[in-house]
Amino acid sequence: MGCCNRRCGLIAGAAFGAAVAILGGILIPLGNSVIEGTVEKEAVIEPGTTAYENWVSAGAVVYRQFWLFDVKNPLEVLQHGSKPVVIEKGPYTYKTRYLPKENITSNPNFTVSFLLPAGAIFEPSMSVGPEEDEVTSLNLAVAGAYSLVPKVLHIVLDRLIKTTNSSLFQRRTVKDILWGYTDPILKGTVGVFSPYNGTYDGYYNIHTGKDDISKVGLIDRWQGERSVPFWNDTYCNMINGTDASSFQPFVDKKKPLYFFASDICRSVSASYEASLDLKGIEVYRYGLLPSTLASPVVNPDNHCFCKNRLVTKNCTVAGVLDTGSCRDGAPVYISLPHFLHGSPSLREDVLGLSPSGEHHSTYLDVEPTTGFTLRFAKRLQVNMMYGPSKIIKVLKNVKDYTIFPIVWLNETAAVDDATADMFKDKLIYPITLLEIIQLTLMVAGASIFLLCLIVYCLQRTQNGRHRGKLV
Repeated sequence: MGCCNRRCGLIAGAAFGAAVAILGGILIPLGNSVIEGTVEKEAVIEPGTTAYENWVSAGAVVYRQFWLFDVKNPLEVLQHGSKPVVIEKGPYTYKTRYLPKENITSNPNFTVSFLLPAGAIFEPSMSVGPEEDEVTSLNLAVAGAYSLVPKVLHIVLDRLIKTTNSSLFQRRTVKDILWGYTDPILKGTVGVFSPYNGTYDGYYNIHTGKDDISKVGLIDRWQGERSVPFWNDTYCNMINGTDASSFQPFVDKKKPLYFFASDICRSVSASYEASLDLKGIEVYRYGLLPSTLASPVVNPDNHCFCKNRLVTKNCTVAGVLDTGSCRDGAPVYISLPHFLHGSPSLREDVLGLSPSGEHHSTYLDVEPTTGFTLRFAKRLQVNMMYGPSKIIKVLKNVKDYTIFPIVWLNETAAVDDATADMFKDKLIYPITLLEIIQLTLMVAGASIFLLCLIVYCLQRTQNGRHRGKLV
């Protein structure tokens, strides 16, 4: 009777262990379903969700750092056609994106419209000096007029340059170069980012994800259009992806992330590079591929971004994007800082540059479950072009077309400690706890099952031997 009870107990224990292990297995799809449902609900851009609260106003402080290029040999360039030698000066840091979105309007097709206001507040404690520091830089008006004014009128431009005592280079304050000054040639305000304060980016029209979470954050229209008009090509004019602040939940690192960057007037993609820890949260690091600004010779998809075949040596120069078509024709070229991934000729024409992948690349750190960007660094360089002229005196000794770096910027932000803790409390810890419970149930159940099964088998073997001895 006792043996029977022990066998029955072991069988019951094995059955119990199997049931516990199965329960742990069942909790995996059930728990995942609960997590997916919660994440998808909170990722929708509508009042009351976590995504909406962070979307209306940036939770993290966004800073924009500027390094300006100071020309050390302006007279040698003018008098002897020497190559300019530059040294970067910075950072000069500004707090940006501190203003919440405006004119937020919900639309019946599950989209929401808004304007993104621009503002910049100088942060002296994070800068190498005051905004009044002076830098010798390219004369924006001279370089701009050189390209915009027809050659038949260059004689008039030369007279304007002479009568206003202007030259190819000028010494201006950091504040003037960045945000604007009254130029004697153009009789108007000129600045790399002028106008800025009090202006807006948009209108944007984006999908809320209410009807389809895979579309959350995708840009439906920018400035009322589903494509941009700058590149005279259907492919290059496409507006793809989000604004890079977030992506659809449950990010697949095997697939690139697409986003539209209004400051370069085009869409780009970023690819997975590594998994990192950000304040206890796993994030996927995405970076721009070198092929993003490659020449059409290397990346044929970029053929429509080549606008000036003369300056780009028949579209063989890599690393610069001619944005003149979206900046009223101004000869503005965008690149990565210090011409990172650019053709060697760019750094041979302007001496003193030293590109670094660590300091000059653009990246996004995306939390894979929610698709929220928790840290980013957008690094761009603004360049202008000037070239030789037989008429304009200050350009007579210039030997070739030069893409000259004026300033590079690092716009960066990272989730703060309070937001990171909230993120972990609401998402990371519950998911981790659920995984621990699932694993514990499966391991404990399997262990009980195996233990009971082993003991049961041993007991049967022992009983069989005992009977053999009796016979």
